Amino acid sequence: MRRTPSLASLAAVCLVAAACQQPGTGAPASPVERGKYLVTVVGCNDCHTPWKLGDTGPEPDMTRMLSGHPESLKLPPPPVLPPGPWGAVAALSMTAWAGPWGISYTSNLTPDPETGLGALSQENFIKAMRTGRHFGGGREILPPMPWTWVGKMTDEDLKAIFAYLKSIPPIRNHVPDPVPPPPAGNAR
Repeated sequence: MRRTPSLASLAAVCLVAAACQQPGTGAPASPVERGKYLVTVVGCNDCHTPWKLGDTGPEPDMTRMLSGHPESLKLPPPPVLPPGPWGAVAALSMTAWAGPWGISYTSNLTPDPETGLGALSQENFIKAMRTGRHFGGGREILPPMPWTWVGKMTDEDLKAIFAYLKSIPPIRNHVPDPVPPPPAGNAR
């Protein structure tokens, strides 16, 4: 004799299935999928993916997704801004920024072992986001990186972001070191 599932059994299966889904997506909430979602909504591609001129204007170059400032893009010195309310300028690639802190270049977030996050541990990634220190203990992470806000994410969210970043294709791209600001009183 074949038994049909009870309404309570069917409801329990539905609840378990729903608990394994990301809200509103219908997709399983694995750490990598959660990380992809967070990287997307937090806007990591806005700065860490070089922009190019497309048919409808500037757009991220997804063939270089999250690879940071292109090593082949050599920039002239940034323009000097007059005194006043403006305090920063950005390259059209959206990967280089200049302001009172000097010049910062967005990091390669791909898992390339030599030029990206490939050799970085999850622990050091989380530490970097919490302390604002490159690779969790090096130089300061410079503007415009919003590490103070990203660092407020839960450990689970930061682990998911790290898992996603480790899952994307590695791109070899050596990002230049930041340039400190000129000494006080010296214009560029």
